[in-house]
Amino acid sequence: MNKREFLEQLQQYLSDLPQQDVEQSLQYYAEMIDDRIEDGMTEYEAVEQIGLPEDAADRIRVELPLPTLMRAKARSARRPKAWEVVLLVLGSPVWLPILLSLVIIILSLYIVVWSLLLSLYVVDFALAASCIAGLGLSVWTIVEHDLMHGLFLLGASLVCGGFAILLFLLSKVLAKAVCRGTVAAVRKCKKRIAGKGNVS
Repeated sequence: MNKREFLEQLQQYLSDLPQQDVEQSLQYYAEMIDDRIEDGMTEYEAVEQIGLPEDAADRIRVELPLPTLMRAKARSARRPKAWEVVLLVLGSPVWLPILLSLVIIILSLYIVVWSLLLSLYVVDFALAASCIAGLGLSVWTIVEHDLMHGLFLLGASLVCGGFAILLFLLSKVLAKAVCRGTVAAVRKCKKRIAGKGNVS
C-alpha cells in the first residue's frame, strides 16, 4: 500500500470524527511517512512499518478527548427504533438508579484510594518533621543534660527518618501505580466507546 492509499483509507475510517481532527491526523501520518522516506525507506516500507489504516484509526480514537469521541459516536450511531425508546423509558426506573449507583461506587472507591495515599504522605511528613525536631532536641539534650537520653533521642530520630524515607518511596510507587491504573482504565473506556472505525 502506498502513502495515498493509506491516507485515503485512514480518512474513511475517521469519517465520523470532526473534520479538524481528521485533517490533523492525516497530516501527522503523512509527515510520519515522509520522515521515514527521508531516512531511506521506500514509500511501501514506510507505510508497512506504520501498520494498517484501521489500527492507526483506533490509535487516533483512543487519543481523542472523551467528549469528542462520544459526540462522534453519537453522530455515527443509528437512530433508535420506537420500541427501543419505549423500553428505555419504561425501564429507566430500574436501570438508571443501578447505573448511578455503579458510577457513585466507582467514584467513591477512587476518592478513598487517593485519600489513603494522601494520608500516607501526611504520616510521612509527620515522621520527617519528628526526625528533624528529634535531631535538634537530641543535640540540645546531649550538650545541656544527659548523654544517654540524648543518644536515645538521636536513635529515635534516625528511626523516624528511616521510616519517613521508606514511606515516601512506598507512597511514590503507589501513587504512580494509581495514576497508571487510571490512565489504563480511561483508555479501556475510550476503546469501548470508540469501537472499530467506520468505513463509509
